[in-house]
Amino acid sequence: MDVRFTAAGTPLAVRYDGRMWAVAAEPLHWFSRDSWWETRRTAAKGSGDLVSIEHWRVQVRLGPSTSKLRTFELRRNPLSEQWLLEFITDN
Repeated sequence: MDVRFTAAGTPLAVRYDGRMWAVAAEPLHWFSRDSWWETRRTAAKGSGDLVSIEHWRVQVRLGPSTSKLRTFELRRNPLSEQWLLEFITDN
């Protein structure tokens, strides 16, 4: 999966399953915290933020503006560059 962002850092499009889905509504952005006490990850001092999980919920559509909206919830784990698809729902 590949997420394209605007210059301001807002998702613009998501490439999923070989297709490009355009963001069609204002996305929702938030952070959650990893339960580091359960994963027992250790890191050297100064390694960066190891607990903040970034989330985006975006409404997207495929192709023309008349296509059906779907909602993708995206997640990026701490220190990762890779976005993961949490779930897809139809609107």
